[in-house]
Amino acid sequence: MKDLIEYMARGLVDDRDAVAVAEIRDGRQTVYELKVAEGETGRVIGKEGKVANAMRALVRLAAEKQGHRRVILDIL
Repeated sequence: MKDLIEYMARGLVDDRDAVAVAEIRDGRQTVYELKVAEGETGRVIGKEGKVANAMRALVRLAAEKQGHRRVILDIL
């Protein structure tokens, strides 16, 4: 899952080395925190949050396919 998030984020930003994903497991849910360079957060979020929502939907679908119950993607 972490690799999928990194792959999507690196395709959106110029500074690919600044992309970092942290995985936090808490009981039934897993939270992924995506960090990018300061000036590129807007690219990952997108206009009206459309890019972020699309990324979250893909992560949710991949998680369901792998049998995970609840996955949250936070963009920091």
